[in-house]
Amino acid sequence: MDDLTALMSFLRKQPSMSSATVAERRAAYDRAERAFTLPAGATVRLWERNGLIGELVDPEHPVDGRTVLYLHGGGYVIGSPRSHRHLAAAIAIAASANVLLLDYRLAPEHPFPAAVDDAVATYRLLLQDTGSQRLAVVGDSAGGGLTVATLVAALSAGDAMPAAAVCLSPWVDLTCDTTAPPPATIDDPLVKTEDILAYASSYLGAIPATHPLASPRFADLRGLPPMLIHASTSEMLAPDSMRLAEAARVAGVDVTLEMFEGVPHVWHWFWPRLETAKVAIAKVGTFLDDHLDGGNRQQRKLK
Repeated sequence: MDDLTALMSFLRKQPSMSSATVAERRAAYDRAERAFTLPAGATVRLWERNGLIGELVDPEHPVDGRTVLYLHGGGYVIGSPRSHRHLAAAIAIAASANVLLLDYRLAPEHPFPAAVDDAVATYRLLLQDTGSQRLAVVGDSAGGGLTVATLVAALSAGDAMPAAAVCLSPWVDLTCDTTAPPPATIDDPLVKTEDILAYASSYLGAIPATHPLASPRFADLRGLPPMLIHASTSEMLAPDSMRLAEAARVAGVDVTLEMFEGVPHVWHWFWPRLETAKVAIAKVGTFLDDHLDGGNRQQRKLK
């Protein structure tokens, strides 16, 4: 059995979390990450500034000043630096960059626009520290949508744009319109319609789902930096990536959409067990190295 078949089989056998409380879901997500270890050479330290908190993941050989703001997934309701530490570390090594995993506020305790406010405030701090040409923003799933929303909000406020942005299986349409690709092509053991509807409701509150900073599919994307989007051909949120890429192209953004065959939602998270995830992370590293100042062109491989 190959690694992808084994992983998909494992994911399909996991018990449903449909009746779990938010606290139980959060604990389970953090607990799942403990099955993985940090890649060799990566270290983690606490980051706190101006009431914002997170974790700073340092690779062994960073390019001086190069920084990635990482916005974790979890439907704006679950997820944390703990749940994404191993993925952030892998990207740190691939991109030779220090990666800040922001612990942004979550719904339902802190609905929209709390996550956007936290992300924009953190982005501005990093912009002051590093300058725009050594800064990138990366996010997965809801964090991918938050990546786009953060940049749209920052740009509209007159802030400089980073050198690049990366969205991994982004969730950018909280109307939850997943009508394409055809349902027959969807094989997604991780994302269920009832889950994204519940998460959207928790995050939005009374805000319309079409608000451009909640669903950046509907935002004006003109002026955003070069963007890489990764998605699976079979995941529930594949239409979000396709529509984001098309909207970015229409807006004149230098966007690259890469579709991977048959892998789960945010398969990058499974890099210790999945070779395709390592390939995808290497592509992220190459993209960031191509756009960030101080490119070393000597990409380091995950082990």
